[in-house]
Amino acid sequence: MIVVTGATGNVGRPLVRALVEAGEQVTAVSRRVSAGDVPAGTRHHQADLTDPDRLKPALAGAKALFLLTSGDFMAAGGDLGPVLDVAGESGVRRVVLLSSQGVGTGDHPSALEDAVRASGPEWTMLRPGGFHSNALHWADMVRARREVAAPFGDVALPTVDPADIAEVAAHALREPGHDGEVYELTGPAPVSPRQQTAAIGDALGETVNFLELTRAQAREHMLHAMPEPVVESTLDLLGTPPAALRAVSPDVERVLGRPARTFAEWAGRNAGAFK
Repeated sequence: MIVVTGATGNVGRPLVRALVEAGEQVTAVSRRVSAGDVPAGTRHHQADLTDPDRLKPALAGAKALFLLTSGDFMAAGGDLGPVLDVAGESGVRRVVLLSSQGVGTGDHPSALEDAVRASGPEWTMLRPGGFHSNALHWADMVRARREVAAPFGDVALPTVDPADIAEVAAHALREPGHDGEVYELTGPAPVSPRQQTAAIGDALGETVNFLELTRAQAREHMLHAMPEPVVESTLDLLGTPPAALRAVSPDVERVLGRPARTFAEWAGRNAGAFK
């Protein structure tokens, strides 16, 4: 049995599907998961990492655990210790953590990774950069105006397909040879917001215009959804990303034996979200 937390999200959903297709027994865990969210016959369980005791039924008999933490979990203190204690008591022998590239650069805290390393089972860390699917934030304006408005139009980062993250996670959960590995997960090439906009237009078969926002304009929009310190740090990273965040990692291809999927491939699969 493999337990997948965050099972209804961008990574968890394709991960559950990949594991089921590989013949694994899977328990999909999320706060609001239902039978309609998982492949037919897949076990599902409603639970939250902030309440580890509710995870016990899901973890009974599990050999491996995929950990994906939510913003709410981090806001509540982000302590994985009790979760990992329950996993250990249940006999989990392997933990795969969805971390972030920012841990490696020092821009994000390492507490989650530190807790997993100290917990006892075999572990693998996945450190993705930005997701291709972050472009879904533009979907409303593309549908309404065939336009994308964003800052730093020509600053390119090697964003990664969530489906590739899920496939790497499936390998790490199922196969030997990944214990103690830290995988930096990126796409195959840096891509800028302007290039992403063009790829969305190609997927739609229509022109989508790119409107470059100033930093001040972007800041004003972002303050409606984020605290000011988070907005400023996010804009700093997007506008002047360090070299480590611009670098393309070979780890997706090293694990999967094929190149990482491009943003254009992701846009082609998800064109319906922008129509």
